[in-house]
Amino acid sequence: MKFHKAPATHVEHVKINVSNLEKALEFYTETLGFSVLDKNEQSASLTTDGETSILSLYQPENTIPKGRTSGLYHFAILLPSKTDLAAITLHLAHKDVRFGSADHRVSEALYLNDPDGNGIEIYIDRPDEEWNWQNGKVEMTTEPLDFETLLKNFNPDQQWNGMPKDTIMGHLHLHVSDMDAAVKFYTEGLGLEVVLDFAGQAMFMSTEKYHHHIAINIWNGRGAPIPEENSVGLNHYLLRYPDETSRNEAISRLEDNGFTVTTENDKVFSMDPSGNRVEMAF
Repeated sequence: MKFHKAPATHVEHVKINVSNLEKALEFYTETLGFSVLDKNEQSASLTTDGETSILSLYQPENTIPKGRTSGLYHFAILLPSKTDLAAITLHLAHKDVRFGSADHRVSEALYLNDPDGNGIEIYIDRPDEEWNWQNGKVEMTTEPLDFETLLKNFNPDQQWNGMPKDTIMGHLHLHVSDMDAAVKFYTEGLGLEVVLDFAGQAMFMSTEKYHHHIAINIWNGRGAPIPEENSVGLNHYLLRYPDETSRNEAISRLEDNGFTVTTENDKVFSMDPSGNRVEMAF
């Protein structure tokens, strides 16, 4: 998973708001196969390797449901192999969980929601040498997933053992309210590169020629309002830079472009024009 370590800048961790922590934990542990790394009355950190957390759950006071706002479209969990995707496909089917699917040519993916409607993608990448690039842009499509071929990679009698330990946070897809302003934040500020423009409706951005580390769309409408802080959805995400110099250069670019950067408990945060909050780490 070379696109999720130095020299790439990548999404490493996502924190989401949920309305009921215990109900959410049941889903993420029993249905998706995460383990709890640590927990208190309001939050829980989830892990696949027992050491690091790629996803956290937080229950705000007086939580309100998701609305038609900016914020989380989905976070995407990247599995190590096609065998792992086949295994979780059968597992979800056996648990009668409703999910969608797609073949994007660069990847193969399942799509589902948690109990609060937070969007989740679970996917594997095709080998990057099979990706098609034209004039600096990657070719991505949405086609039916070939389940027959996928499931040949798994013995249906094999026991489900939860998320494999090498699972990582693959990418993040967000709703924004102003495409031009958001692209400026993510490219001129954070330092990502647009690798696919989907008719001005969605932009896919990355570093080191990944198909996307972050995507944004205006599918909830131009001018979509910023969600309330106690709304279900994205709390914030962590963007990992390869070193302190590259992180500090991004901070300077953000400030030069008029974006606010703050420090809280030795952690550096900024927020895109649509209210999506990012922690910048190295």
